[in-house]
Amino acid sequence: MNTSLPFLMAGGARRMSAEDIYPQLFDAILEQRLTPGTPLTELALGQAFGVSRTVIRRVLGRLSDQQVIVQRPAHTARLAAPDPRQARQVLSARRLAETTLIELAARRSRPGQLRQLRELIARERLSHEQGQRCTAIRLGGEFHLKLAEIADNAPLTRFLNGLVPMTSLIIAKYEQHGCEHCAWEEHAALVDALEDGDSEAALRLMHLHLDRIEAKLELD
Repeated sequence: MNTSLPFLMAGGARRMSAEDIYPQLFDAILEQRLTPGTPLTELALGQAFGVSRTVIRRVLGRLSDQQVIVQRPAHTARLAAPDPRQARQVLSARRLAETTLIELAARRSRPGQLRQLRELIARERLSHEQGQRCTAIRLGGEFHLKLAEIADNAPLTRFLNGLVPMTSLIIAKYEQHGCEHCAWEEHAALVDALEDGDSEAALRLMHLHLDRIEAKLELD
């Protein structure tokens, strides 16, 4: 890999944190500016973002927990490259988790949490309207992880944390060309159901949402 990584934007005068770098690096992965199998070295990434290897190590650790990159002892981290079979398994596992979590969220959501969800949707919508497809995909994933937090089931939340970012990678790789499906609209409908405390409607909408995610992928 080119150690300068010119396609990544350094933080300028302000020292960047792991929280600043994570979305930039994830977007670069989703946009396939970094291709599957690309080695990700702490030195090269640290130089690209102007930060220490310790900061980069935290970012790579988070991406590794989310299965977006593969890290093995004594090996350079590399991007995950899910094949169609793995993609189907991820989507199937995610459905099992999300259909439980959405029912829990419908019972436990609070007004402040719903406002946070709507703020995420607004950012997702803006990214979509500005043609920032991969940023919209990432923000859509963050919406689902926030739903899991609201559901307040730690084991299921950890499980989903390893599935949603991987799903974002799958969508970026396998989504049909020219697909106009707007996930933010379905996310908004989900929040409406949560606000009404209607767990049956929330569950139905989640199934439809996941159906549409799968329908727009070319896995055959």
